[in-house]
Amino acid sequence: VGSYNAREFEHLNVGAEVKELFEHIGRYKPLQHKLDVKLKCFIPEYIPSVGDIDEFVKVPRPDGKPDFLGLRMLDEPATVQSDSAVLNQQIRNVSKTSGAKFVEVGAIENASKDPKRIDNWIEKMSNLRSDQLAPTVSYSKNMPEIEALMEEWPPEMEELLNQVRLPSGNLDIDILAFTKVVCNLLDIPVYEGKGIESLHVLFTLLVEFKNNPFLKAQQAAAMGMSGGGSLMGGTMGGGTMGSEAMMGQFGSGGI
Repeated sequence: VGSYNAREFEHLNVGAEVKELFEHIGRYKPLQHKLDVKLKCFIPEYIPSVGDIDEFVKVPRPDGKPDFLGLRMLDEPATVQSDSAVLNQQIRNVSKTSGAKFVEVGAIENASKDPKRIDNWIEKMSNLRSDQLAPTVSYSKNMPEIEALMEEWPPEMEELLNQVRLPSGNLDIDILAFTKVVCNLLDIPVYEGKGIESLHVLFTLLVEFKNNPFLKAQQAAAMGMSGGGSLMGGTMGGGTMGSEAMMGQFGSGGI
């Protein structure tokens, strides 16, 4: 449809009032209105992609909530990729696996000319060591909890410990028998062929006692008392058979 042309209506034989109406047609300027619609076309902005185009095939979240991945945020690989050697170390630490598997060893060509990569590697490994979980041991048999072993003994037991001399490392018995004596005094079971696990519980208990602030204050106040009144100090710290000596003998075999 063509636009209005006033010359096409100049030959009309009409009065002056009607001709004035035709002039109003040329003066009219229509207003542009935006109509709000329910359905709108989704045309994403142009963003350079890394790799393949996002096909919007996503694994949903386990809690059922929408994550809007690919809509509100890009679902593409990061521009700065992870170091494969560091990532391998992280996986080994989390899975707690080691052994004869081949481990990738990274190398930096012309390392003397690229000190930033060396500093970056040192920083990554330092962060990996700081985030590393404390080592744990899985016992093959049931062992008591450290909190239960640290519970206060009855007053009768405390009085008996002040009167009875505890065994020292000078006993004429082998290391396995001595381990059973010490562990039985502390209610730590020693299973057949599992002496190392019992020793691990024993030394873990010793570390907890040494790091306990309440016991540190008591030990400072009772420095003049005899070592026989403290089972942990007299048996494992004050005697000739200290923890390092006992672990050294176990390393040579026997349990």
